[in-house]
Amino acid sequence: MTNEEIKARLIFIVGCALSFTFVFSTCFLLYNLAFVTQPLEVSDNDKSAWATLQPLLLFLTGSLAGLLSANGLKDKQKPKDE
Repeated sequence: MTNEEIKARLIFIVGCALSFTFVFSTCFLLYNLAFVTQPLEVSDNDKSAWATLQPLLLFLTGSLAGLLSANGLKDKQKPKDE
């Protein structure tokens, strides 16, 4: 395999892993909001869980966007001399 093929596969795997983590975390948060019975007052454990998950989701969103947007900027195909 060439370097371009290896890099493309690596970016694809990292992008899939970040996307899976982002979707799983988002679905987990939505499930907890919709289906888990909560008392009227928010507990300390719930506050700390939300405080932990919010920066995680922001980081995943930024890193996934950066990975996918920067992918096409660096390695342009070199024109073949014929």
